[in-house]
Amino acid sequence: METTAFETGMPVYDLATDKVGEYQGKVGPRAMLRPVGGGREWEADPARIRPATREEQLAAGVRAANARSRGGSVTAPDLEYLGRPPAPVAGCAECEELAVRRAQARAEFDGSAETDANVLLRQHRRREHHDASDGRRIFRFVPFSIVQDASAEPEYEAHCVSGDETDCAATSGPCGTPTEVEEWQRRHTQETRHTRYRRSFVDYAVLARQPVR
Repeated sequence: METTAFETGMPVYDLATDKVGEYQGKVGPRAMLRPVGGGREWEADPARIRPATREEQLAAGVRAANARSRGGSVTAPDLEYLGRPPAPVAGCAECEELAVRRAQARAEFDGSAETDANVLLRQHRRREHHDASDGRRIFRFVPFSIVQDASAEPEYEAHCVSGDETDCAATSGPCGTPTEVEEWQRRHTQETRHTRYRRSFVDYAVLARQPVR
């Protein structure tokens, strides 16, 4: 199967691992996939991946939501609210499909499947329709702006994530400029032939009260 047909972020099914992942591109001859909901990427044989079906995507989304629940990282909009199931957005095929799945589960008295459909419908509404109303979050205006803290120096860092089984894990350590990080990457590649890095940038911010007019 030719991977050039895949776009970044496209859900694909990896036959070797029996998992759905989001296509991230290619590194050499291998395809890089990321777990649905986030996590560590894995390498896949381009000849053994294909576009994920709708059922496979929904199942992967449910597993990701359940994993966040077990890990205690579920956000408020992911939780069920009694008496207030999410409504499908008119004209959206995916909303309607999830609403049909929910109705079927309700008719079969399958509470677990009904809850899964509600969670997926809420996630879809937030992601595709920019809707956060189901979270019942209340925001109040506060006259503050967020600005970079000029008294603290930003930090740049790179981590080598090359390796077949495990990451190299070498790190540049905190650096004061991007140039220092790039120089470390060049030296490390010359010494090890490793070519894949995860880079991070850290700065500090403060909330400054805006003048009241």
